Amino acid sequence: MNIDWAALGQVFGVSLVVTVGMVGVFTLGIVGTSRKPRGQGDGTAAAGAGPGALARTGAYACFALCAAVVAYGIYLIVA
Repeated sequence: MNIDWAALGQVFGVSLVVTVGMVGVFTLGIVGTSRKPRGQGDGTAAAGAGPGALARTGAYACFALCAAVVAYGIYLIVA
């Protein structure tokens, strides 16, 4: 049995980079959804779309990217 070490190394490298990247993107999504809106002086939340809304939108985009990568991986396995 011959092992193609170059191909095995490529698969390992790509898997490592994609895994670390997806963990980072998912972490950004978690951080974006856990942000609390800035409060006013009396402890109530500020009205209107501010940094909290932008962070939440970015978080949803991160989760959508993660879902797309998972769906593509499933597609590659099935095809």
